[in-house]
Amino acid sequence: MIVSSSKLSSLLLCLASLGINAAVARCQQASSPHPLGEVNVQPSDLLNTTLRDDWPSYNGDYTGRRYSSLTQVTPDNAHQLRAQWVFHSRNAGILEVTPVVIAGVMFVTGSNDAYALDAVTGKTLWHHAWPITQGLIDDASGHINRGVAVLGTRIYMETDNAHLLCLDARSGNLIWDVPYAPGNRNYGATSAPLVVKDKVLVGTSGGDDGVRGFIAAFDAKTGKEAWRFWTIPAPGEFGSSSWPGDMYMHGGGTTWMPGTYDPQLNTIYWGTSNPSPDFDGSVRPGDDLYTNCVLALDPDTGKLKWYFQFTPHDLYDYDATETPVLVDAIYKGSPRKLIVEANRNGFIYILDRTNGKFLAAKQFALTQNWAKGIDVNGRPIPTGNIPTPEGTHVCPGFAGATNWYSPSYNELTHLFYFMTLEDCSVYSSHTEEFEEGRAFYSTGAKHRPDERGKKYLLAFDFNKGEFAWRNPQVGNSHSFAGVMTTATGLVAFGDDAEEFEIVNGRTGASLWHFNVGQPLHSSPMSYAVNGKQYFAIAAGNDLFSFALP
Repeated sequence: MIVSSSKLSSLLLCLASLGINAAVARCQQASSPHPLGEVNVQPSDLLNTTLRDDWPSYNGDYTGRRYSSLTQVTPDNAHQLRAQWVFHSRNAGILEVTPVVIAGVMFVTGSNDAYALDAVTGKTLWHHAWPITQGLIDDASGHINRGVAVLGTRIYMETDNAHLLCLDARSGNLIWDVPYAPGNRNYGATSAPLVVKDKVLVGTSGGDDGVRGFIAAFDAKTGKEAWRFWTIPAPGEFGSSSWPGDMYMHGGGTTWMPGTYDPQLNTIYWGTSNPSPDFDGSVRPGDDLYTNCVLALDPDTGKLKWYFQFTPHDLYDYDATETPVLVDAIYKGSPRKLIVEANRNGFIYILDRTNGKFLAAKQFALTQNWAKGIDVNGRPIPTGNIPTPEGTHVCPGFAGATNWYSPSYNELTHLFYFMTLEDCSVYSSHTEEFEEGRAFYSTGAKHRPDERGKKYLLAFDFNKGEFAWRNPQVGNSHSFAGVMTTATGLVAFGDDAEEFEIVNGRTGASLWHFNVGQPLHSSPMSYAVNGKQYFAIAAGNDLFSFALP
């Protein structure tokens, strides 16, 4: 093989920078034309709300709408979709990732590993391996990772033990590693980061395990911490009366899903989890701020602008980490900047995102017995049905009436779509002491032997305050798959029968389905390469891509 002097020089420089153990193939790749060379996401690219070829962040864009402007797949031809390729991950945890696609390159995560794939063929372009962490508990011990954030030629990901990694998007090489949750080994992380301007925003898991929740921002270039907002107030701060003694150090309120962002208002909106301990409220009196909230923060400083609490003094594990979807719409005859959130507690909420004002709520759970309703200020009216040492039957159950799986708002149909779970649990409580290395539920929740859950796909018209349709699922209610929509009125989701399915967004009528043979625990996305539209979704340890013939 004859190598030109310029290519040889490039190859030698590459080898010198990577070290002798790096694969020569990587250097050859870097010195020759390749789609990885086109990966360079600018802050202005992340402001785009018209998603076509690329899907540059976890929710597609900052609004959290999961709405694609692609139009190649329609209600008339969706039945022709075919599987294009399958990528298999051998990592420890199942895949809950939503892929990110930039310039024909797909970035996915499995446990602590990151992969770059050719988005047309599924071929691995690079793989960055990072060992899983031993000794983790609860959610973190599942080694779940939901994806990456991208800025410039760098990608960012969280690890199971709450490290923020910065990788070179073109080679997979590690640039820096920042541990961001020291001091309590019950911390974990399961989310995808969120890039806003020049900062990378992260949170943690562990809201059931006696940690103190926070959102932290790091400089995208250096990894230096820029700010940190603690979701559990320290002694003397507003809201601290709920946390006597050192309870503020173990109060939960973790931030285990990415937030959304409004550039015009320069505000991020981030959900917080349940308080800890979960089922014993006697040791945390009052509202337990800022658990079960959506927080509006200044992304430059981390300063709190406003908050709205969905479930004050939560006793049922009703995290508020569901995506706060940003919608600009005519609401009740006037243009409004809205947040629409289907909450785990069984109610869907509409807020004014400029100030957090409560506008409306509607129960979507068919079976619900913890609240009589929502008052004019947005506070629930409790029934008094609370956990006891003997056990109390409560609906929704501890998995919630919905959960972290993604919703979607469609500009064409003006409907809000989300998956729901009809389920109940028997909640038991008993005061326990916090112990590092153990969960902090005090005590637990279980199903009655004769009860089985039921899943539904719902379409909500928030202007009318009514459900346009309700699509019952056939299955065992073990799926945790989300929803996305397209500009042709399609709703794509993982159903409860181990299928990737597409329905008509106006009617809910099924148009196509593909059996993936395993439960789906992820949210779908869509992208295009060379004018061809694809859908992708993970199931089990496999990632599937679909397109028209």
